[in-house]
Amino acid sequence: MQINSSSLWRIDPADAQWQAASEPNGLIQALPDSIGFCQSKMFKLDADLNYIETRYNPKRHIAICSRMPPQAPRMVLTLGLSGGSRFENRQGNLINFKSGYSTITTFNASEGSRQYQGDQVVTQLRFSMTQAWLEQYFGEGAFTACFKQNALQLVSQRPSAAATLLAARGLLQNSLPANAQPLFRQGQTMAIVANELGCLLSATEVQSTRLSAQEKRFAELARDILCTEYKNPPSVAELSKRVGTNPFKLKQLFHRHFNSTPYGLLLEIRMENAYRLLTSQHYPVGMAAEAVGYQYPGNFSAAFTKYFGFPPKQLSRRS
Repeated sequence: MQINSSSLWRIDPADAQWQAASEPNGLIQALPDSIGFCQSKMFKLDADLNYIETRYNPKRHIAICSRMPPQAPRMVLTLGLSGGSRFENRQGNLINFKSGYSTITTFNASEGSRQYQGDQVVTQLRFSMTQAWLEQYFGEGAFTACFKQNALQLVSQRPSAAATLLAARGLLQNSLPANAQPLFRQGQTMAIVANELGCLLSATEVQSTRLSAQEKRFAELARDILCTEYKNPPSVAELSKRVGTNPFKLKQLFHRHFNSTPYGLLLEIRMENAYRLLTSQHYPVGMAAEAVGYQYPGNFSAAFTKYFGFPPKQLSRRS
C-alpha cells in the first residue's frame, strides 16, 4: 500500500480516544463522523492478551497519529480481512498490512501513524500479547529471536491459514448471548494465535540452518534478475540455470532467504511498480498492466485487486 504523505488528513490522538464499550471488558474508539465510518473495538482477554477489531471506511486518506511509551515487549498479530493499511514510524519506515495476509510485528515502544486510504473498506483483527504471555504458552525462549530489537520490527508476513480465516469469521459474526461472548472470543483468539504462531515457529525451524555465502549469492542474484526483467521474466528453470543452481534448490533458497517463492517475489515487484506508475506517473490502467508484463488488463486488475485490496482504476480515477 502506498499513499502520498502530503495527501494525508492527520488526526490528533485526542480525536481517537478509547472509551468504555457496552460489551464486557470492552473499549471502543470511534473517529468523528465527518471522517467516515472508522471504528475499533478492543477486548482485554487477560492481563497480557488483547483482541482489537477494526472496521474503517474513511472518506479520504487519513493518518492517525500515535505514541506508545516504553513498555513490556509485545508481539502483534494482524489479520487483514479486507482492504489494507500501513504504519509509518517517526523514522519514515513503513509496514504494510495487506488483505489475506497475517502480519506479525514486535515492539516495546513506537511513535508514528496508522494510515488508511480514502473510500476503501478495511477490516482487520489484531491480537496483542506480551513476550511473557508467549513464553507462558509456547515455552521459554520460543520467540526470543523476534524481540532482538527494541524498535518496531516486521517479523513475518504470509498468507493467512484457512483455519485462521474460519476462526476470524466466527469472531466477526458472533451472535451468542452477551454472557457467552467473552468465552467464545477467548477460544477463537487462542485458536488463531496457535495457528499463526505455530506456522511462524515451523518456518523458523526450517530457516534455522544458516545459508552459506554462496547460497545467499544465488538467491540475491535471482532476485536482482527478477527486479530488472519483471516485464519479461525468465522461467524458474531458466532463472536457476542463470544463477548456477537447479529449480528445486532455487525454490528452497527463496523460501529460506525471502520467505517467498520466485513467483511470489515477481508478483510483489510487479505490483509495487504498477502502483508507482499509476500514482506518480499517472499511467492509465492498460498502460500500467503492459509496463509490468501483463498482456491482458483484466488479469492485471484481478491480480492488483487481490494484492492491494482495491482495484487499480480507483487510483487511475484519482490521478
